[in-house]
Amino acid sequence: MKKKINSSYIHFIIGMIIMLGFRFVPMGVLPNVTKIGLQVMGVFIGTIYLWSTIDPSVASLTSIVMLAFTDFAPAGNIMMSAFGNPTVVQMFFLMIFMGGLTNRRLTVYIARWIMTRKMIEGRPWIFTLVMLLGTYVMSVFIGAFAPIFLFWPVLYGIFDEVGFKKTDAYPKVMIVGIVIAALIGFPVPPYMANGLALLGNYRGLLANFPALASMDGVMISNASYFIGCFVIGLLLIAATVLIMKFIFRPDVEPLKKISIEMLEKNPLPPMTMSQKTYGIFLCIFIFVMLVPSLLPNLPILNFLNANSLIMPMVLVTILVLLSFEDGPVLKLNEVMGKDFAWPTYLLCTSAILLGSVLTNEATGITAFLNTVLSPVFAGISGGMFTIVLLLFAIVLTNICNSLVIGMILQPVVLTYCVNTGVNPAPIITLLIFTVLLTAACTPAASPFAAMMFGNKEYLTSGDVYKYSTVFVVIEFIVIIFVGIPFINLLV
Repeated sequence: MKKKINSSYIHFIIGMIIMLGFRFVPMGVLPNVTKIGLQVMGVFIGTIYLWSTIDPSVASLTSIVMLAFTDFAPAGNIMMSAFGNPTVVQMFFLMIFMGGLTNRRLTVYIARWIMTRKMIEGRPWIFTLVMLLGTYVMSVFIGAFAPIFLFWPVLYGIFDEVGFKKTDAYPKVMIVGIVIAALIGFPVPPYMANGLALLGNYRGLLANFPALASMDGVMISNASYFIGCFVIGLLLIAATVLIMKFIFRPDVEPLKKISIEMLEKNPLPPMTMSQKTYGIFLCIFIFVMLVPSLLPNLPILNFLNANSLIMPMVLVTILVLLSFEDGPVLKLNEVMGKDFAWPTYLLCTSAILLGSVLTNEATGITAFLNTVLSPVFAGISGGMFTIVLLLFAIVLTNICNSLVIGMILQPVVLTYCVNTGVNPAPIITLLIFTVLLTAACTPAASPFAAMMFGNKEYLTSGDVYKYSTVFVVIEFIVIIFVGIPFINLLV
């Protein structure tokens, strides 16, 4: 333990040296970057290093503090930009609402319903499809961690019951497949952490690109984003099952012994009134976050659409107010203490702040990116630009944090679109979706990937590299041939 703590201290010191030292880079080495830009870039690069080496909460807080010590803005303005950002406030209450689902164990009931469909008995690949589809749906509507934590232990029991060994191919590929399915669902909802942060960042960036802000169809509605990504996600789930069946081809004979009785050995108690109420509010939540943007001209839906930022707070307030025999429907103190994802919240908050600061005209960083990348993308079509960008994003997202890579590449897209007149909305939609779902091939790519590498009971590092790389390559191919034309038609 002592060695680990000392290692964290060393990484922290290195991160601080990067943050403070970068400002001494001679002016002119990076074309168009100002003195303020060098200070901000130092904080940004140091933050990426710290996110990869120490507790993400510490790294995120350090990032905000160090931005306050640059010449960009006074500390009060930095704090207001960080924690007073409307997207951050909305995300805070969304995460409380989602934490309440876990606290009330609603996720367990949803998972049990998915697993006990009669059609899976004696049909290994239907069982596989149901597990992955269930993981995907839960990831979309509840969160990506929940189905992994729920389905992995269930699968362990099934593997033991039907006679699989831990060294067999099917358990290995299925453990990886659950994470891949969760990652596919992760970027789909426009109202959850990373997707919300990247969409909010894009909408904020448009203010710095007035030529694009006036373009028709440049704004991405929650509904169009969700529909496009959800449909592509379903295709990717089908592709995942086909990869498992026809490329990896594991022996699934033992799964023919599976039965519903096996899955219902430990029956759940009847749902309480609080759990049923929370389930109703989950349906209301999904409706409020998606449907108004589909029909914004109807009076009531127009009001909900105009006030979408405040709706998560409204729902949380009502759920804290409603109370039954077992206490408030949403136990705020318990949720904030046990079920609120503080590292994710702080990481998204600091990333949104960094994204807005990096692209501010005072830093000169957008002009620098334009100078460096314009020759690279000069003369290529919008379709080819999208393919190259997505490939670049996949490589980078498996080296460092996917949210940060999405933030960095958005100004690149907008700069290209200003120069060519291409609508950025479809490209940004595909970028957000791709950069988040493909973060699977290295431990640094995402916490979900790190979970696979940490599962030494069933997987070796070689297993994860082999299976995840094939899945990501096929995902890229599907996105190129199906995702790009579909999103261009929809968005």
